[in-house]
This record gives sequence, structure tokens and C-alpha cells, in this order.
Amino acid sequence: MLKLASVLIALAALLSGCSTIGGWFGSDAPLIKPAELVEFKPSVTLVKAWDANVGAGSPFAFSPESDGQAVYAAGREGKIVKLDLASGREIWRIDADQMLSAGVGIGDELVLVGTPKGMLLAFKSSDGAPVWSTKLSGEILTPPIAENGVVVARSNDGKVFLLESATGKQRWSYNRTLPVLMLREQSHLLLASNAVFAGHAGGKLTALALNNGAPLWEANVALPRGATELERIADVVGPLALDDGLICAGAFQGRVGCIGQVSGEVAWVRDFSAPRGVAMDERYVFAADEHGAVSAFDKARGTNPWKQDKLRDRKLSSPVAVAERFVAVGDFQGQIHLLNTEDGSFAARVASDGSPINSVMLPLKSGLLVQTANGGLFAYRLQ
Repeated sequence: MLKLASVLIALAALLSGCSTIGGWFGSDAPLIKPAELVEFKPSVTLVKAWDANVGAGSPFAFSPESDGQAVYAAGREGKIVKLDLASGREIWRIDADQMLSAGVGIGDELVLVGTPKGMLLAFKSSDGAPVWSTKLSGEILTPPIAENGVVVARSNDGKVFLLESATGKQRWSYNRTLPVLMLREQSHLLLASNAVFAGHAGGKLTALALNNGAPLWEANVALPRGATELERIADVVGPLALDDGLICAGAFQGRVGCIGQVSGEVAWVRDFSAPRGVAMDERYVFAADEHGAVSAFDKARGTNPWKQDKLRDRKLSSPVAVAERFVAVGDFQGQIHLLNTEDGSFAARVASDGSPINSVMLPLKSGLLVQTANGGLFAYRLQ
């Protein structure tokens, strides 16, 4: 059930047409007292390699990206930076001259960001020079993706777009009818060799043909249920996870599950409210529920070997798999928690700048890259 503040926000909204609510994501501070941090004996250490700042992101969630040599990041006020991955040395910094709401995406020698007015902006990754801009149909809240000559992006009116990387020219768009109420947050996109995967308000996951945007299949991650529109919110949100055969997703007030990439057949689903999406390693799918309990699900069968509930109501970030042995989550105080994937026990903890971690953290070969709500960029290495 939605928290009381979410209900009050929704009841205060005008419900003509489609409306969005902040819900779980509406503020940085938890609505009830969060769990105190427990003491434990670390089995590994997260050592800060470097830090930088790109400017505050709130109320949007900006996530860093890397091409293996450099780090790219953006902030709300329009700053975009490129940093050396090893040292954190600034290579270039530009100003988009407008407010940003999503980023960053990289690929095809581009750095991509979105704005509240629906502008998709592309810059050269080499020097930050503008390449093109194009107007989508609504606010952009999730990072665009560029790969193999195409860019995929989505707007908050439910549309998914595919454009040419070189020019920004639109090839196709995909639209669907939205429920009366939905979360403001959206599912991230995933791009495969012949399809774009997208989760939607109402609990659907679709595979869209790369050549023309036609649905290849549609599957139910969640089924809306309840007597009111509030209770029936069951949106696929946050990151999706992909391997050679499965695409996995989580839905708020819904389920977490995995679907066959080619067939669209449901491999398994489990009742679980996942407001920040999922992550995956070789064995497990990881998700955190709205109360801060982190769970692992066997990727093949969906069984639940462990649950870590000692981070209750700490407003956790999306989970990320790190260095094959760990899963990491951030919290509303900027703490980064590293859990052992075998049993969910605490392996390490480190503090960033004290502001919430709302973005998706970026796993590195032997560490982690974190962007905070205050715009701090922190690179950690495992030791």
C-alpha cells in the first residue's frame, strides 16, 4: 500500500486524464524513522579513489556512465563533465545552458542528456561540443542509450523513441495508453541486438523491434489490483536486467520476475514491490522493496535464498552487482552498503557526502562509482 504522504499528494491532484505522483520517490527524507545502522565486521573495504562535483541533481536522479577510460556525469543546472576514470582528473566541463532532468547516456561517441521540456541533447564525447538536439513529446526522466548508430530515449507521456545517432533524426516512436494514475518514475530502457526493452505503467514489459518499433511481445510483470486507482498502481520502474536469455524487471506494488528475451514467455514471477528496479549477476536477481529489505532471487527458478532487512526504511537506491561477489545499495544519508551475494550479510559500508543516493550506481571492474543528490561523484575501489 502506498505511504500516507503519497495518498495525500494523489488526492490533492486533479485526476482529469493521466496523473503522476511522486509516491515513494517524492522526498529525500523517509516518512518514518529509519533503521539505525548495525555494527558488523567488514570482510572487504571500499576505499575512496577520488571525488568530484557536477552540481546538485535533486529532484531528478542523475547517474554517471563510463566508457572504460573516462567518466561522464551531469547535474540539474546544466553542467556536464568528463573525468579520467583512474584519477578523477577533469578532462572537460561544459554548460548545456538549460536545466537538465536526465543523464547521462553515452555511446557512438556521444554524451546524451534530457531536459524537463523534452529536449534530447547530444554532445561529442571527445570535447563536449554540441552535435544535435531534438524535441521529444514530454519530460525526459531516464538516461538515453546510444549504440550501433541509434539512440533510444523515452518521455514521461509513455512514448519510446528511436533516433539516428549521427543526426538525431527520428526513425520511429512507440506509444501506449497510460493508466489514470502512475508513478512519476519510469522504467529504464535496454537495447539489444534486434530489440528495445521497455517497462511501462500498468505492469507491462515489451520488446520492440529495432527496425520499426513494432511490439515483438508483451508480458505481465505485474497485474494491477485493488479497489482504488491508488491501489492499482503497478508500474515497472527503475533498471531492467539482461543476460543471454532472460530480461528481468520489477514493479512497484507488483512483482519481480524474468521473461524469455526471444519468446516473451514468463520464466518466473514473485510477489514483490520493487520501487527501484532490479540488478543481476551470474546466479541471482536482486531487488529492494519499498521498506528497504534487499532480496536475492535465483535467476533460473525465482526462489528466494536470502533477505537482508536491517536497512529498513532507509530509502535505498537501485541495487547493483559489484565484482561478482557483492551487491551494493545506497541510502538517504549517502551511505553505501555492500552485501555478500551468498547470504546477504554486510561486507562493507562507506559514507559519501551525506546526501541521498537516488541515482543508479555504476559498478566498475574492482569498485563502484556513485553520484549523490548534491552532485558529488565518488569513485571507490575494493580492497
